[in-house]
Amino acid sequence: MSKEQVILVNEQDEQLGLSEKLEAHKSGQLHRAVSVFVFNKKGELLLQKRASTKYHGAGLWTNTCCTHPRDGETSEACAVRRLKEEMGIDAKVEKQFSFVYKAEVENGLIENEYDHVFFGVYDGKIELNPDEAEDCTFASLDKVFTDAANHPEKYSIWFRIIIDKFRDHLTGMEHRLKSVGV
Repeated sequence: MSKEQVILVNEQDEQLGLSEKLEAHKSGQLHRAVSVFVFNKKGELLLQKRASTKYHGAGLWTNTCCTHPRDGETSEACAVRRLKEEMGIDAKVEKQFSFVYKAEVENGLIENEYDHVFFGVYDGKIELNPDEAEDCTFASLDKVFTDAANHPEKYSIWFRIIIDKFRDHLTGMEHRLKSVGV
C-alpha cells in the first residue's frame, strides 16, 4: 500500500511537487489543505472530536473535517469527499477563503498549510468514521468562541487560528442561516 501524499505548493498555491504526508509534517513543507465547516439550519457549527488514534491533534475538537487534496483533485472535490469519508455527510460546500499558517504541533510535527476553507449546510444523519472522529456535536458559535478562548488545549491549532482570524466569516454564515430560515 502506498503512503498518502500531499501537494507541495508555494505562497501563491502553485503546485511544486508531492511529498509523503508524514514527511511533509516532519519537515514543515508548505502544502495544500482543506478545512470544512458545516452548519445546521439554526446556524450552529458541527464540531468533530478527532479520533484518539490520530498522529497529531488526537482527541481534540476541531471543525467538521479537514484533510489534504490528492494529486489532481480540486480542493472542492476533496472537501466533499472527506465530508463523506469522515462524517458520512453528503452536502454541497462553497469556498469562503484561503490562508497560509504555520504552527508547531505535538510529536515534533509542523503544520505549514495553504488552507482552503469551505462552508456547507446539513441537517441529516451523521455517521462518524471511528478512524477519523470519535464524537461530534453542533454548537453555537458564541459557545465555541468562549470555550476555545477559555480552554484552547481542547481544540486543534488550525481551528483556533481560523476562528480567531476569520470570526466575521463564521458569524456571517451563522447569521445568514438564522435570518433566512434555510
